[in-house]
Amino acid sequence: MMKNNLVVITGGNSGLGLELVKNFVKNSKVLVLARTKREELENVFYEYGNIADEVFIKSVYNKYETDFNISFLINNAAVGCFGTPEENDLDKIIKVLEGNLIGLILNTSYALPLMKENGGKVINILSTAALKGNVNESLYCAAKWGARGYTESLKATFKGTNIKVISVCPGGMNTDFWSSNRSYVPSEKSLKWMKPQDVAKVIYDNITNDNLCVSDIVIERI
Repeated sequence: MMKNNLVVITGGNSGLGLELVKNFVKNSKVLVLARTKREELENVFYEYGNIADEVFIKSVYNKYETDFNISFLINNAAVGCFGTPEENDLDKIIKVLEGNLIGLILNTSYALPLMKENGGKVINILSTAALKGNVNESLYCAAKWGARGYTESLKATFKGTNIKVISVCPGGMNTDFWSSNRSYVPSEKSLKWMKPQDVAKVIYDNITNDNLCVSDIVIERI
């Protein structure tokens, strides 16, 4: 039986993830993995749970593996927790690592077998915080630097194969990501930042170009 291609996007029901879904759904079947139900688009599959929960992730891929190959895996989900280093307790550490690193690794582990037959692209949405240390972002930077290291190892592992790995490092965007961190980034500040639809278009245009493979994309605010 011929399998259909599927685009998987984590954190795809808000912000940058939602805008990426809107780009892909025009020509592809899309599966969104998200923690909570929000805006839903027509012709998109939705699965709700914690991407750092292996039971949930395993059940999702078992559900879709019979009918689909994964053409794109976009690890977009992220969690922010900001403050001074001495404020980092275990609960915050676990929360940030699960949302930015553990979930990304776990999701990729279960998606890769559904890519190997026809090939595909793994796109890890990191952050400019994966490239430099920022004040009051010790946990976030630690998780994003870890995700960047994992991504670089994937690139080395699959070099010369039909699986391509791309890292994307956007700067600050005006999204709901900051709604739970308004003491760190007030709304009047984030309103001046990049629009997620603009960033999504840059990402989409680069990762879907079959004539080239851009391995690293950095998108900075002007």
